Amino acid sequence: MRKRVAILGSTGSIGTQALDVVAAAPERFDVVALAAGGGRPEVLAAQAIEHQVEVVAVSAATAAQDVQLALYAEAQRRGWATGDHRIPRLLAGRDAATQVARTPCDVVLNGMTGAVGLEPTLATIETGTTLALANKESLIIGGELVTGAVAPGQLVPVDSEHSALAQALRGERIEDVARLVVTASGGPFRGWTREQLADVTPEQASAHPTWDMGPVITINSATLVNKGLEVIEAHLLFGIGFDRIHVVVHPTSVVHSMVELVDGSTMVQASPPDMRLPIALGLAWPERVPGAAKACDWSAPTAWEFFPLDDSAFPAVRLARRAGEAAGTAPAVFNAVNEVCVDAFVAGDLDFLGIPATIETVLEAHLADPDVSSAPLTLATVLEVDRTARQAAAELIGTRAAAR
Repeated sequence: MRKRVAILGSTGSIGTQALDVVAAAPERFDVVALAAGGGRPEVLAAQAIEHQVEVVAVSAATAAQDVQLALYAEAQRRGWATGDHRIPRLLAGRDAATQVARTPCDVVLNGMTGAVGLEPTLATIETGTTLALANKESLIIGGELVTGAVAPGQLVPVDSEHSALAQALRGERIEDVARLVVTASGGPFRGWTREQLADVTPEQASAHPTWDMGPVITINSATLVNKGLEVIEAHLLFGIGFDRIHVVVHPTSVVHSMVELVDGSTMVQASPPDMRLPIALGLAWPERVPGAAKACDWSAPTAWEFFPLDDSAFPAVRLARRAGEAAGTAPAVFNAVNEVCVDAFVAGDLDFLGIPATIETVLEAHLADPDVSSAPLTLATVLEVDRTARQAAAELIGTRAAAR
């Protein structure tokens, strides 16, 4: 059966690769709607016309005119008279992606980056549509708002690590799971000491050794904040306690994660680092898409290496566990502060080690105020905590910058 797909974040890394998957399997998928920020109008227009989508959305209302003009220009470039080809309906504004999430379809792929993906995630769940989730932040900050609303089997993880865990758990009883082992490449600074990390640049942090990802996730991988977020995500997806979720460094990123069972067996999911595989599985779940990505070459000599995580140089995973175990709005604080810190680091206003330091300071202040940290979890509460955490982070960063 052909599946109708809506893609949120279509011009980003996940979105463009998802469209590669669709283009390679046109007999399986139809794209009905696209949503993006609006910063790449020509790319969005080319995607929309190529896949003949019904709806296009941009969150930046100021980009609407540019996208509209780009749509007409793209249609004309392809030799179609304006009257002979349907131009997609254009939505613009803060809730445009949320409107797309409610589009009648079979699967919504949320490939947005950051906390802005929460409301589209909740909207998708509300409609009952299958949610292929690459926007881990929405699950992490939404917590029980998401897990309490989603139907069994409705949410399919697209992160390669969690897709690996979901595949390894197929046919296994959750009570037979001893622990989940989430792998980390170690990023560009694997093996570096804390002292060596003091002066790294955004350019160095953006040079990931094995994955081609968007800028925010690449920086998060360098700090290992991304791995911390994935620990919280694994807990929420699979209901496994934090004490049974472990992180190991695996530089080649061939083993995406492992499930250790109570009898000593370990289920491993392995494939070359290529996001098109978990994306295809997310779109087609529970089916597989033949040829979605290349398999490992087992005819060549291969070695798998695993190393322990250096918590001193990379404290982000420890901080994420702290936030995840506290639950409530603490994960929203962790995520919000990190997003502000990444922007500041890229802009040269914060040093690399200042990212986890700022997260820890704001997180501990949040947890020290029980009236705030223990407030009932609602969408309004999450959004307010997100706002105040960002403000606190910005003020702290400003203070640190002034003292440099």
